[in-house]
This record gives sequence, structure tokens and C-alpha cells, in this order.
Amino acid sequence: MDNGTTTTPPNPVAARAGRGALLGAMFLMATSAIGPGFITQTTVFTQQLGAAFAFAILLSIVVDIAVQLNVWRVIGIAGMHAQDLANKVIPGAGWFLAVLVFLGGLIFNIGNIGGTALGMNAMFGLDVKIGGTISAIIAIGIFLSRRAGVAMDRIVVVLGVLMIGMVLYAAIASDPPAGEALKQTVLPDDVDFLIITTLIGGTVGGYITYAGAHRLVDSGITGTDSIRMISRGSVTGILVTGVMRALLFLAILGVVSGGVALSDANPTASAFEHVMGDVGVRVFGVILWAASITSVVGASYTSVSFFSGAFRGSSKNRNYAVVAFIAACAVAFLALGKAPVTLLVLAGALNGLILPVGLAVILWVAFRRSGDLLGGYHYPKWLLAAGVLVWMLTIYLGWESLGGIKDLW
Repeated sequence: MDNGTTTTPPNPVAARAGRGALLGAMFLMATSAIGPGFITQTTVFTQQLGAAFAFAILLSIVVDIAVQLNVWRVIGIAGMHAQDLANKVIPGAGWFLAVLVFLGGLIFNIGNIGGTALGMNAMFGLDVKIGGTISAIIAIGIFLSRRAGVAMDRIVVVLGVLMIGMVLYAAIASDPPAGEALKQTVLPDDVDFLIITTLIGGTVGGYITYAGAHRLVDSGITGTDSIRMISRGSVTGILVTGVMRALLFLAILGVVSGGVALSDANPTASAFEHVMGDVGVRVFGVILWAASITSVVGASYTSVSFFSGAFRGSSKNRNYAVVAFIAACAVAFLALGKAPVTLLVLAGALNGLILPVGLAVILWVAFRRSGDLLGGYHYPKWLLAAGVLVWMLTIYLGWESLGGIKDLW
């Protein structure tokens, strides 16, 4: 019987756009984590722990999922950026968080542009300053395009898939002891909790914590009706990062388990060269460039998103701010040649503070402010409990990172 109401049929174009935006948010978070430091850390830790590094990867993925499930869900349901939520909880806290993210992102982005320069050098033999300049221009071009959001979503997905495909080939070609790695995943001979916490900080620390969630909000995927998409996106994004780390680990493990000594100057490049010969250096260059350029995009977009209120809803002005951010980082790289070690240590300390401060706000909103900020949503107790346990770990991470500042004097 007709009750006088009509049902609006689903819009297939809007549905595709939503799926594209979700995919972009997932890969923006994942590829922001997969930067030059990610590649170097994975190689060095594989050399140190061998097959036992598999356990560290697994445990870090579990913790990362707990972090991102909470962050994406609270930000996604509230439909607000992290700094806006923080200001609702404690006036001024959002600006403090924004400054931490912005400064950390600015300094690390100099290193990310340096990574693109080294990737260009490995691929084509270009001078690092020329390679860094070309890469910065490419990143700027993304945000100057007429549909910058769509362009960003597509490029991070394409480059993310390209990186995974190339590392998968290297992992197969290196013929790693997969059985031993599988055994060590659950029964490790060696457990190094400092390495595990380093992996966690590198995967969900600093601006990376909010890259995907902020992109989700900007894409309009918000509210309780989108919980399933939000949860799936947060978990899948971490799994993409985990797959990349696991494949890179297997590629390096196959080389070092055969007794090959990797170059101290560039251990990852020497591993790829051992597996594929001279072509391996070019392949490494592509992977390093892709990892670095996507990190440039992710760091720039997310850092600027913490000051989105200043642009009064104008996406064009926000894109211009991102362009200015990338240009400033490129000029700093050209002037310095690289990010000074002192600044990188300071940025690492700032990133170490971002995770416990930001996660505390997220959990407080879930625990005490769900009535007004989450529209009365009943937050799952198991997810809140998991978040609290992880938050306690992030306090340790933050304390350890502050030790880096002490070491400067």
C-alpha cells in the first residue's frame, strides 16, 4: 500500500565516487606511512632480527589497527578534523595539536623530497637537486589540477599498487625461507619491543595518524550511516601497509639469509641489486620515488588540513596552501641538501607527542562526549578498551621520543 512516501534509488555515480574516495583515503594513509624511513627501517630490522622480525611486524599491525579503528571511527562519525574535536574537548588543544603536526610534517617533508631525489638518481642518474625539484613540481601539479582531490586519490592508489607489485616480484625472486618466517611470526626466537614500538610510531605516528581520516571527512564519508565503510577503510589501510612491509621483509630476508652482506651506504638498494642485477637498482629507485612522492602528498595534505578552518570551506584556497607547503619544503631541501639531523630528531620527538595527545582526545570523545559530538552513538566498549591499552603504549613511545631532544645537548 502506498503510504505517500517515495524511496530514492541509489545513485550509481555517487556510489562509485564514494568508493573511490574511500579507496583514496585508505591508500593515502598507507602510502603516507610507506616513506623513505619505512623502507630503511624494514631493511635494517630484517638484518638485525632475521626471520624473527616477522613477529614484530604482526604485533605492530595489530596495535596499528586498534589505533586507526578508533581514530577513523570517532573522526568519521563526528565529521570533524582532529583539531576541531580537540578544541571542543579543551579550548586551544586543537591548535596545540595542529602546530605539532604542522612542524613535524614540514621537517619530515624535506626528508620526503630528499627521498624522491634519491629515487630519481637511482632511476635516471639525475642530480639530486634536479630530481627533487622535478618531484616537487609533480606533487604541486596534483594540487593545482582542476579536480585535485580525485587526482590525489588516484595517484596514491596507482603508486601504492605499483610499489606492492614490484616488491612482490623481488620477494619471490629472492627466494626467502618462507616456512621459517611463518614459524617465527608466532614463535619468535627473538623479541625486541623497542623495534616494535618504532614500527608503530612510524606507521601511525605524527601526521600519518590522521591522513586517511581527514581525507574521509573531506570526501563527505561521515556519520553513523558510514560506520561500515569507515571501519573497513581503517583496517584495510593498515593491512596495505602491513603487506608492503611483509613483502619487503621477505625480499630482504631472502638475500641476508643467504649470507650476503648488504651495503652500509644503501642496504635496500644493494639487496635489490643482488636479486635482479643492475635492473634491481632501477627498480629500487622506482619504489623509493613512489614511496617518497606519496609521502610528500600525504604529509602536505594532512599538515595543511589541520588549519582547514582558515580557508572557510574553500577547497581551492586549501589546495593553494598545500602547494605553498610543498614549495617551502622543496626550497628548504635545495638550500640544505637534506633535512639536518638535529631537525629530524626534533620532528621525531614532536611526532612522538602527537600520538598520545591526539589519541587521548579521540578516546575522551568516545568515552564522555559521544552524546553531543558523536550524535549519541553508543561507542563499542571493546574498541574503547583496546584504544586505552594502546594509548598507554603511546605514552611510552612519546617518552622515548623526548629522549631524542635530550640527546641533542
